[in-house]
Amino acid sequence: MRSLFLRSAVLAGLISVLLLCSCSTGKENEASGTGVYFDTVIDIKIYDERAEELLSDCFKLCGDMERILSAHDENSELYRLNHRKGQSVEVSGDLASCIKAGLYCGEISDGAFDITILPVSGLWDFGSETHRVPGDDEIKEALKKVGYGRVHCEGNIVTFDDPETQIDLGGIAKGYISSKLKEYLKSEGCTSAMINLGGNVSTVGSRPDGSAWVVGIQEPFKERGTVYETVEVKDRCVVSSGTYERHFAVDGKEYHHILDPSTGYPADTSLEQATVVGEDDVLCDALSTICVLLGKEKAGEMIKEQGIDVDVLFIDTGHNGYWEKAESDR
Repeated sequence: MRSLFLRSAVLAGLISVLLLCSCSTGKENEASGTGVYFDTVIDIKIYDERAEELLSDCFKLCGDMERILSAHDENSELYRLNHRKGQSVEVSGDLASCIKAGLYCGEISDGAFDITILPVSGLWDFGSETHRVPGDDEIKEALKKVGYGRVHCEGNIVTFDDPETQIDLGGIAKGYISSKLKEYLKSEGCTSAMINLGGNVSTVGSRPDGSAWVVGIQEPFKERGTVYETVEVKDRCVVSSGTYERHFAVDGKEYHHILDPSTGYPADTSLEQATVVGEDDVLCDALSTICVLLGKEKAGEMIKEQGIDVDVLFIDTGHNGYWEKAESDR
């Protein structure tokens, strides 16, 4: 779950069943809607002569993507892939593309970002009211099934070296979905839209008057809606990850949901939050998590070495914020 909100849009409260609410905003060529996918509130606002039609198509696309990328829906394509019978499976183009992006992020982060973390993350229930810390033996056993290098994707064929390896695209799926939504809207000639996938804020072009979209960055460990800082963006995305998003305490010790795939435990990080601003929704989604996992120095070095053009706001455990513009040294 991400923790951004758009100052110019009000997010509806999370509801327990899938729902799509679309409405006219009372202004010509403007429509907005809210739905729930991946257990996340999704809010979309579109400015276009065909705004209502485009909005409906966007939510249909969200449903299609959920049926492909969800690791927990027994009817999804990814669930079927994780419960495969053979070593190699042919998958859809969207699932193959998302897996390839996840494997790439595993490579550039030296395994800090690992889409095969599902056996471990399944041991941690951050959504339950009854919290339990998995035992060391459980985690060690689950870690035997983890390793992004055991998954290979050539074309639309996914091959597993280990029959027990499973994939979770939760750290990158929302970025992939917002990229698909933007791609669709632009293909239809739309030049002004805002997409908020549970905090992954992405924009198509600028606001109708040509001004930038203003996005507020959630202040860690504060009431939702408390702004730490704002950014102005046009045709870019703003994505945050933080240790405050899902966490619990047991015997006086705090545990957060960003797991280190090398230990199976919450990452020992110097950061409360990382916010990534850039043009590539998929990469920015993964990078926000990678930055928390690696910390400010290592993450900054990795981004520079890879020549990734993004801005990053690091907020450390002392609640100090540091903006860093990563320039390519290639």
